[in-house]
Amino acid sequence: MPNKVVFKEQIQNVQILSPKGKVDTKIGIPEGLDNDKLLDLYRWMTFFRRFDRKALALQRTGRLGTYPSLIGQEAVQAGAGLAMKENDWVVPSFREQGVMMVRGVPGSKILAYWGGDERGSQFDEGVNSLPICVPVGSQTLHGVGLAMSMAYQKKDAAVLSFIGDGGTSEGDFHEGCNFAGVYNAPVVILIQNNHWAISVPRHRQSIAPTLAQKAIAYGIPGIQVDGNDVMAVYKVVGEALDKARSGGGPTLVEAVTYRMEDHTTADDATKYRPPEELEAWKPKDPILRLETYLRSQEILTDELAEKFEKEAEERVAKEVADRDAMPAPDPLETFRHLYEEMPAHLQQQMAEMQETL
Repeated sequence: MPNKVVFKEQIQNVQILSPKGKVDTKIGIPEGLDNDKLLDLYRWMTFFRRFDRKALALQRTGRLGTYPSLIGQEAVQAGAGLAMKENDWVVPSFREQGVMMVRGVPGSKILAYWGGDERGSQFDEGVNSLPICVPVGSQTLHGVGLAMSMAYQKKDAAVLSFIGDGGTSEGDFHEGCNFAGVYNAPVVILIQNNHWAISVPRHRQSIAPTLAQKAIAYGIPGIQVDGNDVMAVYKVVGEALDKARSGGGPTLVEAVTYRMEDHTTADDATKYRPPEELEAWKPKDPILRLETYLRSQEILTDELAEKFEKEAEERVAKEVADRDAMPAPDPLETFRHLYEEMPAHLQQQMAEMQETL
């Protein structure tokens, strides 16, 4: 009996806006991206960068413990965030401050968290975002579990779960993908492939040509998108979320982007990252790419760009002021909210601390 092919699959790469700001006419502008929405994307991306630069400055002056910059990855988070619907949930890892703010998390809360204040993880009712979660790879399990809850309650909602390229080497990622596929969970797992898992380069994570193809093993669709192209991210993530909401099941999306800063402020990327690699990615800046297109179409003017920069500066200042205005945390909060009923040994420890205070 001759051998036969029993399975064949391809991974598509989607790019709409080239690094030079030219739209692929075969694809065109995605549905829903009118001029106002494009300006909204640009406004958010401008704000993200201003917020990150301020946060880096706060850390360097001792006002934050550490901070993971998203500079260079603004298109992934703006495009994905604005593609979500009101009832959708986002499950961040630790570099998703951009999409969290799009979903309604105040920047002051994010600054509080990185300043060591756990009240930064306490969001208002109606903000559909889980808190920042640092353990690598765990977000996939959280996202799939949350998605299954949405499905069980028959809610018209999907979940967008973030993970980095390094996280795809963790067992949690594979367990989550397998569970999502078997149970048709309404989840989109978004890999931000920024080429570096701290000091480990992408090619040391996996020899596979793409990370999106990891979806094949679990029977779910996988797609790769240019993560510095906000139009393509908006289209791909939006379509995947629509499919999930309508009962079509999960999708694995690999957004190929680049981390322009250190892994966190506790890192020094100059110790391991070739400087020429960083220089090669600078012309692919996602904000510059969108700005080039908007200016070529006379959608963005100098006056409008200046207005957005001023708005971003004022908003960042307000977020910092709101964080600084938070009253000092109660040290006894260390013991609360861990258990529904506090165990005796913690009650004793809390009493001892209260007496000391």
